[in-house]
Amino acid sequence: MEINKNVVVIDNPLIEHKLSIIRNKNTGTKEFREIIGEIACILCYHALSDAKLKEIEIETPICKTKVNILDEDNYAFVPILRAGTGMLNGLISMIPNAKIGHIGLYRNEETLEPTMYYYKMPKNISKKEVIILDPMLATGGSATDTIKMLKKDGVKKIKFLCIIAAPEGIERLQKEYPDVKIFTSCIDETLNEKGYIVPGLGDAGDRIFGTK
Repeated sequence: MEINKNVVVIDNPLIEHKLSIIRNKNTGTKEFREIIGEIACILCYHALSDAKLKEIEIETPICKTKVNILDEDNYAFVPILRAGTGMLNGLISMIPNAKIGHIGLYRNEETLEPTMYYYKMPKNISKKEVIILDPMLATGGSATDTIKMLKKDGVKKIKFLCIIAAPEGIERLQKEYPDVKIFTSCIDETLNEKGYIVPGLGDAGDRIFGTK
């Protein structure tokens, strides 16, 4: 379901089923981590629906033929540490030769705004299509800071993938960077006073890594 040209919600019964499992506070670390990766894989499938292919010739067991392939080197995945790395395996299974960058951000619990502590991107990042990964788009602070740094490095095409988004995060991201397309599996109701998505699924990083 495309809300507007820049926000795509993957409305699918299978995703809805999997979301019900990871929302449940009793779901264990292993299952939670696996489902995050599975949903990320589905989001990647939709995010690359506009991918450009190049034609090459190969030989099947029967004959020579022309086929279309993806230039995997044109893509870079950038998980926002630490929770974004939980989505990474799902995307790597789709495009194993994509390059990977990392950005580390932590949230100031008083202001709810992010502070960057790490930034490392692949060579020639400005020439690649970058897909940012973060399970939760809450206030939008981490997303906008990441995009700001990538644009400073000259990146022209950026997409943002998240498992769950809050209306506040979508609004901020669209206002500051209307050229960045958002792919999510669900838009929840709102944020609470601590900046967590409601009903959400709790702290995605803690649940992915079993740290709480």
